[in-house]
Amino acid sequence: MPLVMGVLNVTPDSFYDGGRWQGAGAAVEHGLEMFDQGADIVDVGGESTRPGAHPVDEAEEARRVVPVVAALAGQLPQGRRLSVDTRKPAVAEAALDAGACIVNDVSASLWPVAARNGAGWVAMHMRGAPADMSRYAHYGDVVLEVKSFLAGRAALAREAGVGEVWVDPGIGFAKSTRHNLELLARLPELVATGWPVAIGTSRKRFTGVAGRTEGSPAPPEERLEASLATAVWAMASGAAMVRVHDVKATADAARLVGAS
Repeated sequence: MPLVMGVLNVTPDSFYDGGRWQGAGAAVEHGLEMFDQGADIVDVGGESTRPGAHPVDEAEEARRVVPVVAALAGQLPQGRRLSVDTRKPAVAEAALDAGACIVNDVSASLWPVAARNGAGWVAMHMRGAPADMSRYAHYGDVVLEVKSFLAGRAALAREAGVGEVWVDPGIGFAKSTRHNLELLARLPELVATGWPVAIGTSRKRFTGVAGRTEGSPAPPEERLEASLATAVWAMASGAAMVRVHDVKATADAARLVGAS
């Protein structure tokens, strides 16, 4: 059955749930709720990577993330795991020390940290940085370019000794709506590399744009149905994990896809 990774943003400025789980107590409660709803992994992040977001300094990101990871690790249901969503080596190290076992890395650069700590690693494709990535959304063939980049990074990680390596095409990261839809349509090409594929489409802007002929995108609060549709498409196309805000609905869908 495809795995479900629940999003736990302990940030004030994430595009959908920024500010909801800033306090450690609220964040831990929500993390446990996601496990109850069927999350296999809860992914704790302390820096927004939405388009236009600016970096958070290392100490502040660690302050947000590490206590939540440590508290969740002490109450972790059997068979469930924690990941840390970060681009910073020191934050990754601290979160792994606190009980995380996967580094979810939008920079695709932290495989040495994962190797040193015996952790899993998710390599995501992005160009530029969140603050300016939209200017880099230019490709000849987006699928071939993303696939080549990720296969190269995955091979480096495996050579360094990382046992659990995932690849993520970075839906919405330096990608237009057309690029996102093409990556989803041709997802089997990425699956065919043999590396397990993780997909994150949840509540992203393109899910509020696709299919609309006029007007502004649907706001994030109105993107559940489109998000669920893209998650099911990804799982049916061979994705081994989906990263989502809406755990219960997606976990129910994953059980159905897995039984098919």
